[in-house]
Amino acid sequence: MACPVQFICRGVRTVGLILFYYVFSIGITFYNKWLMKGFHYPLFMTLVHLSIIFCLAAVTRWAMHCWTGKPRVVLSWTDYLHKVSPTALATVLDIGLSNWSFLFITISLYTMTKSSAVLFILFFSLVLKLEEPNPFLILVVLLISCGLFMFTFESTQFNLEGFLMVLLASFIGGIRWTLTQVLMQKAELGLQNPIDAMFHLQPIMFIGLFPLFLYNEGLSLSTSEKLFRVTELSPLLYSLFTLSVGGALAFGLGFSEFLLVSRTSSLTLSISGIFKVKVRLYGSWVGRALSWSCRCCGRAETTPPTSTTQRNTRSTCTDQQAASP
Repeated sequence: MACPVQFICRGVRTVGLILFYYVFSIGITFYNKWLMKGFHYPLFMTLVHLSIIFCLAAVTRWAMHCWTGKPRVVLSWTDYLHKVSPTALATVLDIGLSNWSFLFITISLYTMTKSSAVLFILFFSLVLKLEEPNPFLILVVLLISCGLFMFTFESTQFNLEGFLMVLLASFIGGIRWTLTQVLMQKAELGLQNPIDAMFHLQPIMFIGLFPLFLYNEGLSLSTSEKLFRVTELSPLLYSLFTLSVGGALAFGLGFSEFLLVSRTSSLTLSISGIFKVKVRLYGSWVGRALSWSCRCCGRAETTPPTSTTQRNTRSTCTDQQAASP
């Protein structure tokens, strides 16, 4: 009797972790897509998110230390550079390329291409021996990925540049999550707590992304009126506020992802993301349908009623001509 109860409790806990992850993942996807419509600096946005995540993780670690009285784990420089930096660099490239791609592609195409990440995660999990070779598991992953690809194929507007960005992000994401699982499930490192893992990863992620930001966005951002050449205070405060909201969502997403990986596996995270895709696509389609309906209503309200007036005028003229001698 204890075994079924334990199995049920484990299943309920996993479902709860997955739903917790869904809230932040779906939310930040649509939020970033909306933000990119007016703020065309995805790498700078990612840097701001990394800074906010690091600050929130540091504050949380301090609060946990004050509450429990136990010191938090601090890795040595040797462990930090050899064991944390590969995961951090893979993470920042995955996030940076994914955010960058929103400038070129729709959410549907992003979702279709990003779904290939489950294949790369399975591949690297088998290479690093995190998963046992299982033909049934491989078949399920292939069927899910192919089905999702066909599900979204007809509804996309293809862009080669954005497609290659997301495909590269998916490949790097496979490396990212397998290394994250190894990092968090090694007891000797002491990074089982997601807050500790996020605290140690963010500095290297920031350093790794900063040169790419300088090369692609540094000059244009320094001359942009969004931040550094503002003429009024309100646009600056608005930009900082929207970036801060995105940073808070990114912190929640990172925490939920690391929590799910540390309690289950990177493959569980990836497969659970497949079901999240349908919700994301449905939300994208609903948003486009509502936008199209609003535009149609706007045209109907602004179109002058010429047809009825012209018919009445033509009818009056015809009656007058018939009545004249």
